[in-house]
Order: sequence, then C-alpha cells, then structure tokens
Amino acid sequence: MWSYHPELLAKPVPRYTSYPTAVEFHDGCGADQYVQALSDMPPGTPLSLYVHIPYCHSICWYCGCNTGAAGKAQRLTAYLDALEKEFVLIGRLLGGRGKIRRIAFGGGSPNAITTMEFVRLLDRITTIFDAGTPEISVELDPRGFTSEWAVALAASHVDRVSLGVQTFAPHVQEAIGRIQPLADIEKSVSTLRRHGIDSINFDLMYGLPQQSLQDLNETLTQTIELQPSRVSLFGYAHMPGMIPRQRRIDGDSLPDAALRFEQSELGYQRLTEAGYVAIGFDHFALPTDSLAIAASEGRVHRNFQGFTEDPNETLIGFGASAISCLPGLLVQNEKNVGRYRSLVSSDMVAAVRGVTRDQETRKRGATISSLLCQGHVDAGAANMLPDVHLLDIFDEKGLICQRDGQLVITEAGRPYARHIACLFDQFRTRQEAMAA
Repeated sequence: MWSYHPELLAKPVPRYTSYPTAVEFHDGCGADQYVQALSDMPPGTPLSLYVHIPYCHSICWYCGCNTGAAGKAQRLTAYLDALEKEFVLIGRLLGGRGKIRRIAFGGGSPNAITTMEFVRLLDRITTIFDAGTPEISVELDPRGFTSEWAVALAASHVDRVSLGVQTFAPHVQEAIGRIQPLADIEKSVSTLRRHGIDSINFDLMYGLPQQSLQDLNETLTQTIELQPSRVSLFGYAHMPGMIPRQRRIDGDSLPDAALRFEQSELGYQRLTEAGYVAIGFDHFALPTDSLAIAASEGRVHRNFQGFTEDPNETLIGFGASAISCLPGLLVQNEKNVGRYRSLVSSDMVAAVRGVTRDQETRKRGATISSLLCQGHVDAGAANMLPDVHLLDIFDEKGLICQRDGQLVITEAGRPYARHIACLFDQFRTRQEAMAA
C-alpha cells in the first residue's frame, strides 16, 4: 500500500507537538514573558491544564520522558507540595480569567503516587481554578494499577485513561526493561470497564529492540481483541547520547529503517481493517470515539499529548519540565525537580525557557498543524516555501497532490507527513540553507 522511499525518510524531522519545537526554546524567554502572558489573558479564555508527575516505580530503558524512580515517600510528598504551591501561584496570576475545560495528568506515571494523594491533588487544582466539571484524563502504568485506583478514578469522574502497553512480546519487554504480562493488561482493562471507565487508550511502539514483524502483528491482534477506544502507535527513537537510560538497549538489536517502515504500515493496515479510524500519522480511534468524530469534522489538533480533539489554544503546564502553550508564547518549567521545587517554594514562576511566536511563526505553525491533522492546507501556503520546487519530489512520487485549491497529502504520503510539513518549518529550512 505504501511505497518505501528511504531517501526521504533519512532526514530526521520533529514530531511537531508544538511549533516552534522545544529545540528552539532558549533561556532568554521565560518567567517574565509567562507572567505577562497570563496577566494579558482575556476573561473567559478556555483553558486546558496539564499536571506532570515525573516519577515511576521502575524506570523503563526506552523512555525519553522526564522521569525518575519514585523511591522514598518523602520525595513524592515534597514534589506534590511544590505542585500545590505552583497551582496557587498561577491561579493568583490568572485571577480567575480562565475557564477550565480539561485537566490531564501525565508523567512519568501519575499512579506512582497514592490514590489519596491523587484525589487531593485533583481536588486542589479544581478548587483553586474553580474548574467545575472539566474533562479529566490520566496516564497509567498498568504494572502499578489496582482496583483501588479504579475506584479512585471513577469517584473522581475521570473520563479517559491511557495505558502504557508498548508491546505484548515477552522477549521485547525484557529488552526494554518493562515486564508486564498480557494478563496484567487484561485485568487493568476489565477493572476500568467494571468501574464505568471505557474510554481507554493503548500506547504501543514499533522499532523496539528484537521486535520482529510477527511480534508487532501479535501485539496488534491482542490489542484489537481488547478493543481500546484509541491506540497510539509510536516509533521508538533511540538516542542514547541524550538519554543515558537507553544505553542499556543494544543498538544492534533494533529493526533497520526498512523494517520500521513495514512495522508502521502493518500497524496502519491491521488497525484500520479492524475498524479504527486513522488520525494523523500515529493515532487510531474507534468511529464512536470523540477523536474519530473530531477527525471527520476537521477538528483535530496537535499538542504535547499528540493528536487531540481538545480545541483550547491555551494549555497551562504544572510541574518539573511541563510546557505551557499560549497564543504568542511557549514556555517550559525547570526540568530539575530540586530546582523546580526551590523556585515555586520561593513564590517564583518555574518557567525558565521558551520562545515567543509572532504572526509569521503562528501562520507557519497553523500550516504544519493542518497538514499533520487534516492532511491538507490551502495551496497558497506554498508561497511560504523558500523554493516551491521543494514539493516536486513528493509530487512526483504521488505523495502529495493539488485538489480543489488544496495541497493534499495522499494516502500514500501519510508516512511522509512530517517530512512534508517540515518544508514549512522556517527554523529547519534556515539551518539547511546555512549549512549549504
């Protein structure tokens, strides 16, 4: 179905969970700009909130997230106290101007804390921000999931959970330092559904060490049998130079580029044949799921949590390394947990790096988002390219076309969507021009 063009895929490109990407963040933009942006926020602005829990009970070798071992209980308690201080600080700066629509808990593993701590944390953030009844989502590690957690989530009116599955193949689990039998996932899913939580996402991965096409196929079969409402199928990014824990993974055991492409294609084929709707380049949802409905109506967006139906342009992040997204500004909190705690304990905003977004940058970001989320953009957007002929190679290979005044990524071009979108990235094209 898909044609493999290794020369096009050889160039590393961002996942574009934001534009500009985090690579463009710098320490000349941070707390001052963030405080000003919060102060300038119009009354009634719809807001999404993200709470980062940078701890796990055990650390997986493949993981690129900002997380560490939970370890001592007082470490978690001190971090949660800092989070509450940040809630109060940002709440004071907002002065009630925002209207909370969504709250997401991610990590790490939010279930690295106790259920009582989670309930208290949720109560504090909804109270401080007068959140009412927002949509609530929580990322969970199935290895630490219990019926007590299911009860707490249901009592807290959590709408959606995301389970970190990655793979069901035991030898691949061993190669990435994440042992979790199929029975554990089955139990987690059945327990959640028994308590009324049926909106469940599976995070799966391809390109893992020792992972064959058959391994992925069996994982997909087991996933389809369990019928999560959404599936995210990510390609593993091996960066041991940047992520020390990945050095425990044998780089020689990773699938090559051709096999990775086959795995991605297999995932698309199996999931769509099973009735899932493909969203973007790595998300899938059952037709009745809100994400699939949003896709059919052209309402899918992309943010730090991937493809989403969340329409809010403003997202406020809490916790170490959390990123906040405002119309003209992206800022990231201090990554180091100790320094993060020190900042908020001193009643200081934790944002330490970021980037402003002028009108041109926002226009390019909208173009990239439209290509990745809707698969098309107004053909006039090509005028933003330094050379319109950059599109020719994708056109010649049938990966894009022009239709009804739109530049369209064809079905064959789906695996190249990020590479096509990257042509509109002023930071990448500028770097390439300088290198030339």
